[in-house]
Amino acid sequence: MADYSINRQWISNLPNTLVVMCSDGRFQQETDEFLHDYLGISRYDRLYVPGGAGALTASGFEFSRAGQIREECRFLIAAHGIERAILMFHGPSTNGPEAAICGDYRRVFPSHSAAAIYEQQVRDAAEIIGTGLEGVPVELYRCEVTEGGVVQFVEFSP
Repeated sequence: MADYSINRQWISNLPNTLVVMCSDGRFQQETDEFLHDYLGISRYDRLYVPGGAGALTASGFEFSRAGQIREECRFLIAAHGIERAILMFHGPSTNGPEAAICGDYRRVFPSHSAAAIYEQQVRDAAEIIGTGLEGVPVELYRCEVTEGGVVQFVEFSP
């Protein structure tokens, strides 16, 4: 394997923003663009996990998984001096395609409609706000796919 180097100098100081989002790669480029162009964030710690922000909650029964993901966040917040957390959910907009439903939410709630999963995400967002995240300000967003296939980001609050 040949060596490959990037013609860019390494920045040794750590980013002070943590982004928690779903590992679903279909939203990667749009999310990076949203973070950079809309929120003005070009450097951030990434925690990509199935379910995104929803992985921080038990959603009724996944207590050990939620505890472990929160522990990972605690580590990053303490070790990297995180001052801001951007937590993201995703799914279809009101008339968007069912295929945009988060696969992790579909796994946990296999018989739920897109609307019922949205309502669960609202409850999970409320839990996150209620329990906080180690004293770090939290911003919640939902990446939605519209009926026409356009990806949009909306502020998400319970």
